[in-house]
Amino acid sequence: MDPQTAPADRALDRGALRRATAVLCVTEIVSWGVLYYAFPVVLSELVADTSWPKGAVVAAFSVSQVVAGLTGVAVGRWIDHRGPRVVMTAGSALGVVAASAVAWAPSLPWFVAAWLLVGVSSAATLYAPAFAALTHWGGVRRVQALTAVTLVAGLASTVFAPFAAGLLDVLGWRGTYGALAAVLLVTVPLHWWGLNHPWPQVATRATASPRTAGLPPASRSSAFLALTAAICLAAAAMYGAVINLVPMLLERGLSTPSAAVVLGVGGVGQVCGRLGYRRLERATGVAGRTTLVLAAVAATTLLLAVVPGPYALLALVSFLAGTARGVCTLIQATAVTDRWGVRQYGALNGLLSAPLMFAVALSPWLGTALAESLGGYPEAFGVLTALAVLATLLAPLTIPRRPVLA
Repeated sequence: MDPQTAPADRALDRGALRRATAVLCVTEIVSWGVLYYAFPVVLSELVADTSWPKGAVVAAFSVSQVVAGLTGVAVGRWIDHRGPRVVMTAGSALGVVAASAVAWAPSLPWFVAAWLLVGVSSAATLYAPAFAALTHWGGVRRVQALTAVTLVAGLASTVFAPFAAGLLDVLGWRGTYGALAAVLLVTVPLHWWGLNHPWPQVATRATASPRTAGLPPASRSSAFLALTAAICLAAAAMYGAVINLVPMLLERGLSTPSAAVVLGVGGVGQVCGRLGYRRLERATGVAGRTTLVLAAVAATTLLLAVVPGPYALLALVSFLAGTARGVCTLIQATAVTDRWGVRQYGALNGLLSAPLMFAVALSPWLGTALAESLGGYPEAFGVLTALAVLATLLAPLTIPRRPVLA
């Protein structure tokens, strides 16, 4: 047997799973912080320094998420066959190159090209490949492993938003991205060393079957389509709010460091929400849990729209929004296994993640465009709330009526 493969039912032992989980905790917080959460902090100074149109700059960030979605399907299938080690290591290395390219982009077209590289790197390093790795390796302990990684990664905004703001004051936006590229470099050897474990053969066998050639049957079910729509609508609301929160707070008179702290408090909320996920999982069914969490996303997005201050109250609302966002991430991470099991998780989750990344990609631009067309960020957040409400209404339809093989 190939030393890098293992039978489908052989989860890692506790020590090996702890090592893989610990490595992914570190690499996810760093990757999210550098490739995602630094952007809203530097956005205003970047536009002021370069005089590039703000809409075009945000669009470059959005395009990177589209690229991540398109690339994610292939990444999911690769992981099903061969595991996460090679693809996540290569993605980290590309992320270092991409962040450096963002830092030194001499013109807007070069800046857009650099963000295309960020998109490919994101597909290979952020949650989707990490979730696939821990779902296959974790066995009955996979929820604990997923929770641990999302707990730590949930602090990405808490750590990296103030960190990026501090770098910005000293180094400017270009120097900030250059320094962040150096920080991201640590994830390359960590992925190579920490993900060197045998990989289950379940996906290879399933893919070799004529029945599962092409798309998994579950991906064509009405429940999967409803799940995809609900997750995407909720993501548009959540990430549209996250990326536009700092600009809205600056518009309300806060300084960049103060706004970054409010954004960072949302990261603390993410961690607290994920700490309570196991209890929520025991107390609710899949449909009820999904509906409750998406309703919380809608309610907290509305609060961000209607609460203008004071500062402490803004921080509290950001904390509550982060709590809902944190639990929603685990709803997404367990959505496939809760409904269709582990078989071909990478392929199914890749298919789910592709439109999800489109939604994440469009949400920053959508929030900015809505604010410009409707006259302000509170109105834009009202529309984002409506998207989350629609996602909540779809939640009961995401449960398969009968088992469908993945």
